[in-house]
Amino acid sequence: MLYQQINMNKRRTVYVVFGFCLLVALVGAAVGYWLAGSTVVGIIMALVIALIYASVMIGQSTDVVMNMNHAHEIHSAAESPELWHVVEDMAMVAQVPMPRVFIIDDPSPNAFATGNDPKHSAVAATTGLMQMMNREELEGVMGHEITHVRNYDIRLQTIALALSAAISFLVNLVSNFWWLGGGRSDDDDDRGVNIFGMLASLLLIILAPLAAAIAQMALSRNREYLADAGSVELTRNPQGMISALRKLEHAEPMQQADPSSASLYITDPEENAKRHRWLDHLFDTHRHWRIGLPAWKKCRA
Repeated sequence: MLYQQINMNKRRTVYVVFGFCLLVALVGAAVGYWLAGSTVVGIIMALVIALIYASVMIGQSTDVVMNMNHAHEIHSAAESPELWHVVEDMAMVAQVPMPRVFIIDDPSPNAFATGNDPKHSAVAATTGLMQMMNREELEGVMGHEITHVRNYDIRLQTIALALSAAISFLVNLVSNFWWLGGGRSDDDDDRGVNIFGMLASLLLIILAPLAAAIAQMALSRNREYLADAGSVELTRNPQGMISALRKLEHAEPMQQADPSSASLYITDPEENAKRHRWLDHLFDTHRHWRIGLPAWKKCRA
């Protein structure tokens, strides 16, 4: 089952890249039409920007994401013995190379994995996670993150994050031009067609970031459940994962988490800050606790 998921995620990477590239091209066409009256120029500009973002993220994804989240790397067990050995054990059981290990100075319990592939991966844990979790619970959380590494979820998320950033850049470009009074004039085109084209372009520009975010959320939610299952497979201890999820359910919001990296974390770093909003669970990037915990009780039985 899990090996089938690894292959499925590799194929899904192709679909995600194609979908995001199509969305980037559409946004580029809208931006080009809005700013210069040329969809072709906009598409070329958008694809170049997306290529730059993707190249930077794929080549340096770990350093970029860790810097965004104020994480510092540890290089030996002497710096954090329990975390280092737990990550080492989970990587050994999962048969993946030992990832780089980072610590985030934050009292909220949380963790995430990133990288391009298992050979170039990294995991990060907050100081709050290490203080709150016992050994079994920490193994459950790190097993979850190592499963993301083994299943190539990290590559999928890195590409999606890069292309979402490119879309945001293009939208911000139009916004800046708009506020500065730039944009198309109506002098040389049929006025009715021009207004229709501008309205369609504006609508696409407004909705594109939402479409990209929803795509990321849908991918993240499915992968979280699979990573929970992978953690139980690695640790052979469902109770450790259940107990960890119970503690994470009551986690306080993180203090300095980067919003664009929120979908990487095992639990939403801003979840408590937005709790009780009626649309929360429609757009969750993470498992719903009331669903997740009963499922793990059943798994344990």
